[in-house]
Order: sequence, then structure tokens, then C-alpha cells
Amino acid sequence: MCAAKSILLRLLSLVSLVSLVSATAVLGACANSPTVDDSDARRIASMTYVVTGASSGFGRGVAVRLGALGANVVLAARRTSLLEEVAQEVRRAGGNALPVTADVSRPQEVQQLMSAALARFGKVDVWINNAGVGAIGPFANIPLEDHARLVDVNLKGVIYGSHVALQHFRQRGSGTLVNIGSVESEVPLAYQASYAATKAGVLALDRALNEELRLAHLDAVRVATVMPWAADTPFFVHAANYSGRQPDMVALDPPEKVVEAIVWTSVNPREELPVGWKAFMAVAGHRWLPDLAERASGDVSHQVQMERSPPAPNGPGAIHQPINEGRGVSGRMRDRR
Repeated sequence: MCAAKSILLRLLSLVSLVSLVSATAVLGACANSPTVDDSDARRIASMTYVVTGASSGFGRGVAVRLGALGANVVLAARRTSLLEEVAQEVRRAGGNALPVTADVSRPQEVQQLMSAALARFGKVDVWINNAGVGAIGPFANIPLEDHARLVDVNLKGVIYGSHVALQHFRQRGSGTLVNIGSVESEVPLAYQASYAATKAGVLALDRALNEELRLAHLDAVRVATVMPWAADTPFFVHAANYSGRQPDMVALDPPEKVVEAIVWTSVNPREELPVGWKAFMAVAGHRWLPDLAERASGDVSHQVQMERSPPAPNGPGAIHQPINEGRGVSGRMRDRR
């Protein structure tokens, strides 16, 4: 009887949450899956971009999309040979590419990345902090050095990139900083505690930076936070995993949708952009009913990751050292299903 009551209460919570935010989600669905139009494309063709985490996932997709639009693209990641491959793809698409090996957790390498971009192209119009790593599993089961590595890459790396970018933009009087957050910037997930903490930090950082720019009357310098739903990228291949099961998430978005939103945001900056109706619904629901949204997302996370997913060995993935696996834009998880 108690188990049936628990299940019923959980279902009622989910129904209540969906009912409250569904109307808002419908109104925002189109606006939150933006696409680049002809006017955007003409502007992008004359611009120089820095993209971190460019060897796979969103970063690789953004770099190639920018190349197809004729932009200058400075590519940064740890995997040198793979960066060269992405650079060739950018050039074949029609853009100019400069690959720079860099670990964003090292501030001197981030400064060298900016120096290389300026030496080659003379300016940077848009800096995209996309590099990120994850760790999945019960908080206490994840080694402390893995938690620390997430902070080094996902938060400190964004701070380092934002610092050099905004110094340059302030000197020029214009520029756009695009930081990749997550739905977890707003709605933390069970079994991804450190990842959620770092993404919440990115959102708080960007909100503070926007206030500083407003107070300095620097209207042509913009900071945008892009907040995707979980997407089918190599993130799940690269993540540290101490759940004892294969990394998984429900209702993955195609990475192309997020790639297009990031490119669109670079010339149409918004302070915060949840990408797609699922992200919009999650963020709206959390702002209205935070406890209910967190319980619902926690229940789903537990079911998908800790109960439904098949067994798998634990390990640090690619968070400390690069691995060969996970080279494309897509992680092909949806194909395997």
C-alpha cells in the first residue's frame, strides 16, 4: 500500500509540473530552437571566432558550421591530431582555421590561445567557452581528484577564457562571449553533483558579468549563456563514470539543434537561452516550483542511470587524459537504441 501511494504521489507531482509549464513551453518552443538566417550568415562571414572543446561534440559542430558560413575559426582542444582533422574540415567547408592545442584548465595556455588568434587574424569577435567534462555516479563514490578536475575545466576554464576574452572586447569596445551552460545550470541532477555545481557557477558568472557591462555602459560587449538539454554527443563516452552502469540520459536532443543555437547566439546574443522545448520547460518549471522540479528530475535520473542502464565498469573516462574514442559531433547513442 505504501509503495502504491509513493508511485501515485510521484506521478501526480510530474503531472502537476507538466501542467504548470506546458503552456509556457508551447509559447517558447519556436523561440528557443533558433536557426541562422541569411542576415546572420552575412555577418558571420567577416568574423573571427575562438571555440574551445573543438575536437568533438558541440565544439566540432560549431567550428564546421562556422566554416561553412565563411568565418575565421580558431580551434582549441587537447587532442592535437584530431584538431588538425577538424581544421581541414573547416577549410573544406569554406572557412579559415587555426588549430591550437590547449587545456583550458591552464591559464597560460588560454592566454596563448588568444595570442595565437590575434597573431593570425588580428582580432577576436566571438569567444565560445565550450570545453567541458562530466562525472556520473553517487557523489561519495567519485574520487575527489575527479570532482576537482570538473571544477578546473568547467568553471575555472570558463573563468580563464572569459577573462582574456573580455579584456580584448573591452579594448575593442565590442565582442560577444558565449559560455555553454546546461539545463543543470538551473536544475541540478542527482548523480551529477559536481557537473551541476560547475554549470550553476557558469550561469552565476555570466549574470554578474552582464551587470558589470551594464554599469560600465559597454552595450556592444555581450555575454550569453546557452543552456542545452542533454544531447547525443561524445560527452557520455568521455565522462568519468562511477555509477557501475553505462552513462545514459532520457530523451536526448540531436546535437545539431544545439550547434545551430550556439552559432545563432553568437550574432543574436541573449543573456540566457534554454535550447528547445525540453530545456525551456525544465528551466521554467524549476523557477516556479523548484522542489517539485528537482524531485521529478532526480527520480528520472535514478531510474534511467541507476536502474535501467546496463552494467559497465567504473573509470575516469577522458577527464584527466584524452582518449581516442568520441571523435565526432554525435555520440550515436540514439542510433544504438
